[in-house]
Amino acid sequence: MARAKAKATAEVDGADLRARGERRGIERLQTEKVGGLKHAIDEPASEQNFLLPREAGGMTLFLLVAYAMSAVAFQGLPSTHTLGAAFASAALFACGSLFAATERRADTAFAARAMVVVGILLPMALVGYALASWVSEGLPWQWAIATLICVNAAAAALFDMRIISLFCAKIASWAGFAVLMPGMLTYAALLAAAITLSLIARLEWKAAELRRLAREARERVAARAEDILRSFEETGQGWFWETDRRGLITYISPKAAMALGKSSDEIVGRPLSEIVDPTPGAADAERTLAFHLSARSAFHDVEVRAATTGDERWWALAGRPVYDSYKNFCGFRGHGTDLTEKRRSEQQVSRLAHYDSLTGLANRVQMSQALEQILAAPSGRERACTVLMLDLDRFKHVNDTLGHPAGDALLKQVAQRLERAIGGAGRCGRLGGDEFQVIVPGHQDRSTLGHMAQEIINSLSQPYSITGQSVVIGASVGIALAPEHGSTSDALIRNVDLALYAAKDAGRGVYRFYAEDLHAAAEERAELEQDLREAIAKGELELYYQPVVFAADEKIVGFEALMRWNHPKRGWLSPTKFVPIAEDAGLIDRMGQWALRTACADLARWPRSIRCAVNVSALQFANPELPNIVANALAHSGVAPSRLELEITESVFLNDNAGTDAMFKALKRVGVRLALDDFGTGYSSLGYLKKAPFDKIKIDRSFVQGATEEGSRNGAIIASITSLAEALHMDTTAEGVETLDELELVRLLGCSHIQGYIYFKPMNAADATALVSGDLVAEADGPQCARVPRQNLLRKVTVVHNNNRLNATLRNISESGAMIEGLWNMAAGSAMRIEFSAEKSVTAQVRWSRENRVGVEFHEPLRRRADGSLSVLKGQRSEGAGSGGW
Repeated sequence: MARAKAKATAEVDGADLRARGERRGIERLQTEKVGGLKHAIDEPASEQNFLLPREAGGMTLFLLVAYAMSAVAFQGLPSTHTLGAAFASAALFACGSLFAATERRADTAFAARAMVVVGILLPMALVGYALASWVSEGLPWQWAIATLICVNAAAAALFDMRIISLFCAKIASWAGFAVLMPGMLTYAALLAAAITLSLIARLEWKAAELRRLAREARERVAARAEDILRSFEETGQGWFWETDRRGLITYISPKAAMALGKSSDEIVGRPLSEIVDPTPGAADAERTLAFHLSARSAFHDVEVRAATTGDERWWALAGRPVYDSYKNFCGFRGHGTDLTEKRRSEQQVSRLAHYDSLTGLANRVQMSQALEQILAAPSGRERACTVLMLDLDRFKHVNDTLGHPAGDALLKQVAQRLERAIGGAGRCGRLGGDEFQVIVPGHQDRSTLGHMAQEIINSLSQPYSITGQSVVIGASVGIALAPEHGSTSDALIRNVDLALYAAKDAGRGVYRFYAEDLHAAAEERAELEQDLREAIAKGELELYYQPVVFAADEKIVGFEALMRWNHPKRGWLSPTKFVPIAEDAGLIDRMGQWALRTACADLARWPRSIRCAVNVSALQFANPELPNIVANALAHSGVAPSRLELEITESVFLNDNAGTDAMFKALKRVGVRLALDDFGTGYSSLGYLKKAPFDKIKIDRSFVQGATEEGSRNGAIIASITSLAEALHMDTTAEGVETLDELELVRLLGCSHIQGYIYFKPMNAADATALVSGDLVAEADGPQCARVPRQNLLRKVTVVHNNNRLNATLRNISESGAMIEGLWNMAAGSAMRIEFSAEKSVTAQVRWSRENRVGVEFHEPLRRRADGSLSVLKGQRSEGAGSGGW
């Protein structure tokens, strides 16, 4: 057993010795190859094309030593001419570098041959002559012959691979003896030697030429290989490594060592596994690498994380086992490539595929995947979630006025506020444009969701600072719950979109939950949008004009142009119904331009003392071409600019910037008057009144209505507005005056102009033309005081009168009466039955009738529900109290 152990130990030691010997052989071979390559680079093969070597100083030293030893053998110095020939030969070789440089600079073959004579033939001939002369003086001929042979051997080393130079040197050296011993036999021997040497030289030259070509080819291959490897490392495409049979690193490229924060010498001798990060995330790669190393199998593209201390770096390693000539395993050799940038690019591509590049929020794809993942949960409780869809109000106006870079900056701030408002309750994402989405997992009660939606609206509605300017926008929110409002992603998204449309229809800046009747509303909206496009193309829109009366003398001084649409199927539609659709569909600018041209054309037919006011939306105001559009309309109609009044709402000041001021100045240069419409109902402060050149302030109807009621503060507000306008030298117009009490109040409070049903209702252009053709005196006609508050709405009802069933539209309603549109020639005092539905109807009596409208009084007052709504109305959404600015 001891012998077996000793034998095994000897075998191991023998294997180690063979491996070390193989490594030393490989290292020697590598050293020789490197040295040969370095020599080839330092002395390229092209140098052999010249007959003289660059350096011949060694030959000078050799000759001096040879002459000194010959003097010792001669036991004295030779004669003067012999000594002169010897020193002359050494001196000529000492000047060899000068002769070589001259040969390389020579422009003609004659100069090159002259250098050969001076640098080779002459010094070698002098050597032969000096030795031959010395023999004649007593130097043993054996010593002289031996010295000459040694000199020729040195010349052979000096003129290596230069066959012609070597041939000339040998002939010249032996020719010296012929000078001292002339004769036919000497010349014949010299000629024979020259012929023999020339034949040998020719054969040797051919062999040397083949060797030279082969060496040049090897040099080119070696240089190309070295350049490729150097480029591979220096360009960062990869690096090389080598280990011994124990797995210890014997070589690693400096680039790789630098990436590890060490030098190559510090890494050599360490295990290959130490260059791999041992953290848990890289453990799998380390195990794969260790398996291949232990199994001695080749591997490719093993991705490992480098053991760097700074930035994260990834490598792809490839290697193969190396064996010596005895098939003994010597280690591994391989290369590595840097995958860091590739992985970063892949991560960036993955991020772009799942995140919005502008805001950093999840994009549509990731939000859709997250929603589908929740809805696909195995448990019904886990499938519960809420989707909130957000749309920014007035964002397009920011883009149009401040530019897209400002819009992008605004979206970034919106995303930050949205994330703060949601916190950890849900996931936020941007679907595109100004549309955002929030997913709240789990079941939530509606009050909590409503509070969250309101918090989002409040947060997003606060002013923003964009490029040093204050910007105010809003947000509308639609809410849908799963599985109550949809069990699939498509159904839930479709329904939350409908809820968002309902929020926008409700006046924006609000939130709405999905309801079943929203489908019908969405279909109606889409149908109205298409009908509106056709109406614009066919010219079906009309302008109605409501007179504006000067309060002091009750004379008509102007009109306000109001847009009307007589729908071929639905009848007359309120502007509050179709104007928001036009704004969302991008039709408002076309409609506004048409209104300007039409109003100017009608104004041209009226007396010069009459003005006309035309409403300008915020989207129109943001159009840089608006001054040109107004000027063209005036020029085409021939109307004086001072007769046209543009009514602008406070919403244009939401994004208070230099563009707004420039627009006001441009419009004033045109010469038109400017009126601030719906004053006091917007979002801005009074600060813009000191900058904007308004000629008139219009007091909104919301302040006029109810101003005569006991305890109302509206009167004080109207008084403040009139005082402010008077101080700023502006006119005031009270809108929506409908009773004699309201008329008297606004006069007492100082309103200079009055507009409302107390004088005239809106009328078509023909009626307005007929009206101004008279004495322009207006007469107040209306109730003394305000009636019971009425709810304005548009609702189809059926009226039964004299056993005839008539379709009509309910325009407003209160507990005691209503106004119905679509009934002609109804005599006051007539009785009728109004059917709201198949189950609910009331009886009423006609109190007044004007054209197609009638006012009725119910025989019995209507009852109200606990929430204040009238019991005869079911799910009816009320319209705004007024017709807006259109």
